[in-house]
Amino acid sequence: MSKQFWILLGVGLAVVAAGLGILLVGTKGNHLELDGEILHTRVMELNPNASLVIVDFRVRNPSDVPFVVKSVTLELTPASGQEVDGRTISKPDLENVFQYEKLIGPKFNDALSIEDRIGPHQTTDRMAGARFEMGESAIDARKALKLRIEDLDGTVSEIGERSALKK
Repeated sequence: MSKQFWILLGVGLAVVAAGLGILLVGTKGNHLELDGEILHTRVMELNPNASLVIVDFRVRNPSDVPFVVKSVTLELTPASGQEVDGRTISKPDLENVFQYEKLIGPKFNDALSIEDRIGPHQTTDRMAGARFEMGESAIDARKALKLRIEDLDGTVSEIGERSALKK
């Protein structure tokens, strides 16, 4: 193989790599995703075997496309390690919780619910709540808490709780 072949092959590969790089960078904003963090977690025991968990969180949409919420769920990993999905509390029911249950504390944010939109490059603070069939002490001893938000198109974003923000 001649020297000219290797030079042309190298130039051709460089042109293809540059084209792919420009394509990936140019379409990055079209990849729908959310990122964020759980800011505050509250637990209220309803009875010895059931508790209400409410999380306040900040979420960012770095893409160029609006994120339209299809579902919001909370998943808790207790000390036993078996992941448990909570039964999501609706927006009107969360309003009632804050109206009648003063022990849960003040309402900081509106609830994130079905068909809410998080616009392109928007950051917003919201809350979500779920009922878990376990006592407050089991929830306080959890290994992890994850918030899962699904878009109408099927994109799922998960936001985990940092250990420093527990309780």
